[in-house]
Amino acid sequence: MARGETAKKPGEAPRSLEQEAFLSLQRTADLIARAAEEAIQRSGLSGTQYNVLRILRGAGPSGLCCREVAERMITRDPDITRLLDRLEKRGLIARARDSKDRRIITVRITREGLRILAELDEPIEEFHRRQLGHLGQRRLKRLIELLNSARVT
Repeated sequence: MARGETAKKPGEAPRSLEQEAFLSLQRTADLIARAAEEAIQRSGLSGTQYNVLRILRGAGPSGLCCREVAERMITRDPDITRLLDRLEKRGLIARARDSKDRRIITVRITREGLRILAELDEPIEEFHRRQLGHLGQRRLKRLIELLNSARVT
């Protein structure tokens, strides 16, 4: 076996360690994302909607402009405006144009958005404990370090 290759299954092309790691990350992310989506959907939110509300709660009362929300998303949504439209229609966020620069629209979470997030906090924490708690603090910290390193290119 060549340096950097892993054992292959019958009928499968040889893979490098990098490709093996990539595929393992993808499988793990998909598994965790699907389970998280189920927990979040009980509140009538999608994963991306939950992410926006979480971002806006963290931003505090000053809110963020639309571009900043888009930049902080876990997964990029090509149509952030439509996503925000849906949340605003449900009364979970509010948008306001800047009085000095009308091009800037500030987005803030509403009381209702905060209420829904508060209801989700404990179930999401429990979900995280079930999915990753068995790794222990030392291994979780190492995993975070490794993932952070992988994102630096």
